[in-house]
Amino acid sequence: MYQSKWRSLTNHIILILGSLFMILPVWIAFASSTHTREFLFQHGLQFLPGGHFFENYGNILFDESATKGRVTALQMLFNSMVLGLGFAIGKVIISMMAAYAIVYFRFRLAVPLFWVVFSTLLLPLEVRIVPSYEVVAQLGLLNSYTGLILPLIASATGTFFFRQFFRSVPDELLEAARLDGAGPWRFFIDILVPLSVTMIAAIFIIMFVVGWNQYLWPLLMTTDDKLYTIVIGIKQVYNSLYEGGQIPQFPKAFALTIMASIPPVLVVVIFQRMFIRGLVETEK
Repeated sequence: MYQSKWRSLTNHIILILGSLFMILPVWIAFASSTHTREFLFQHGLQFLPGGHFFENYGNILFDESATKGRVTALQMLFNSMVLGLGFAIGKVIISMMAAYAIVYFRFRLAVPLFWVVFSTLLLPLEVRIVPSYEVVAQLGLLNSYTGLILPLIASATGTFFFRQFFRSVPDELLEAARLDGAGPWRFFIDILVPLSVTMIAAIFIIMFVVGWNQYLWPLLMTTDDKLYTIVIGIKQVYNSLYEGGQIPQFPKAFALTIMASIPPVLVVVIFQRMFIRGLVETEK
């Protein structure tokens, strides 16, 4: 009994220390973002918030000069949201349909084709970015949301997870659907999709965060500042901190970083339970 309580206490202490280790840098960045640049330049990073929260965050959200470009942080947040949602939704849809075809359509090359798809995990975006760029350019999709999203929505990872999940669905459901006269499309929409809600949530969260954090692909696909994502904006702001011989705009840089981290955190927090259930069901 005593050993069990001591072990539980030790586990909680480790978790608390680990949480503080992860949260402390974020808190320092937020607290420092609420001070003036002169104050930070004189006194360094701050642990307690200052009195310039609305001024600093208002400037970074609505003032184009604050991001060293022709676009506000609000527009960049919108672009990142479009990219993240399009990235996640597209990957979920394509992965589900591919996994459905591989599992339920009994054709001879189903297994080899699946492993061909799965082998694309060995080819990260950086390896295929030049041919992908050439295809997008020839289609006239540069500087467009379609060009940012469409080439990235195929997902071997999502196909693998949905394939494993669909294989765990009892065959009796398929037989019952056939007896009721349900075709392939109705079986997919009315039975598989409702059963896959937790898995969809898990894949959606992962892909949204991956899409939100994309840097190299949007940087290559866009030359128009109006299509810059928040990650590109952060890079621009930090690159220009020491330009012009003025006091560095550390508060605005920290504020932009904090705003960029809020949407992914909210998505993970809101769908946390479904995310965990989706991963557990996959393992089963």
